[in-house]
Amino acid sequence: MGEQLTFRAEVWQWDARTEEGWYFVTLPVGPSEEIADRPRPPRGFGSVKVRVRVGGSTWSTSIFPDSKAGAYVLPLKKAVRKAEGIELGDEVEVELETVE
Repeated sequence: MGEQLTFRAEVWQWDARTEEGWYFVTLPVGPSEEIADRPRPPRGFGSVKVRVRVGGSTWSTSIFPDSKAGAYVLPLKKAVRKAEGIELGDEVEVELETVE
């Protein structure tokens, strides 16, 4: 079993890809540092596989390090945002578990 984390964060949109609607939440810095410190197999862009729950939606994805934030960021799929009624700027509760 990997690290487990529950947190609240604001939904934001990636400036470089606004036409495609890439939305994220940023993990807290402390837990991000703990995740980064654990040895893992190398993955593209420093990603870490996770299992996530937001509201009634659960899915598998990856989190990615964001050097500007000094923390990992979690992409929110369009289908999840639609199913949960999540909009840009909303604060959401996230349950996350690393799976590697």
